[in-house]
Amino acid sequence: MKVTIIYDNEALRKNFKADWGFSCLVEPKGKKILFDTGANGDILLSNMQKLGTDPLSIEEIFISHLHFDHTGGLSDFLKVNPKIKKIYLPSSMKLKNEVILKEPKKIYENIFSTGELEGIEQSMGVITEKGIVLIVGCSHPYMGNILEAARKFGKLYGIIGGMHGFSDFGLFKDLELICPTHCTQHKAELKKLYPQKYIEGGAGRIIEV
Repeated sequence: MKVTIIYDNEALRKNFKADWGFSCLVEPKGKKILFDTGANGDILLSNMQKLGTDPLSIEEIFISHLHFDHTGGLSDFLKVNPKIKKIYLPSSMKLKNEVILKEPKKIYENIFSTGELEGIEQSMGVITEKGIVLIVGCSHPYMGNILEAARKFGKLYGIIGGMHGFSDFGLFKDLELICPTHCTQHKAELKKLYPQKYIEGGAGRIIEV
């Protein structure tokens, strides 16, 4: 599977625009799922174009939580691609043609939602041969609860996304891949503790597992 960071506070490549927010394209076994949409549709679509990603090739969208820096680009994206088949939402959001996910649930055989945790946010897991790669938006819920919900579906391999004020670093000791992005307060500490597992985020980063 492949994860491409489209939208982030920092840009890995000079021609990409950085902005407060997060979005990534998750591609497990032939599927293309847009995880969150950043804050600004123009930036989202511009960075997508620089990656050579056709918005019309994306069939589904997964929204982690209601905050604008994760949903602000949604309306512009839907104008470009109005034929999106499904939008997976936490139960606190409501849109037309949505799939509401409140409890932990498999979306496909190898893709699942943790369900909306602590009434605010869901994360997405992809089950690979190496283990579960967990995609998180901001990690507003306690990280231990996020990891526990994901472990119901198998062994964890890695985590990619925003980790907010997470500081219980020992929770990551068994992971093999750690890529902190948008709104993570303790990147330096994570890099120091887990130098062999740590991957820098940023718009333009491509991670293959």
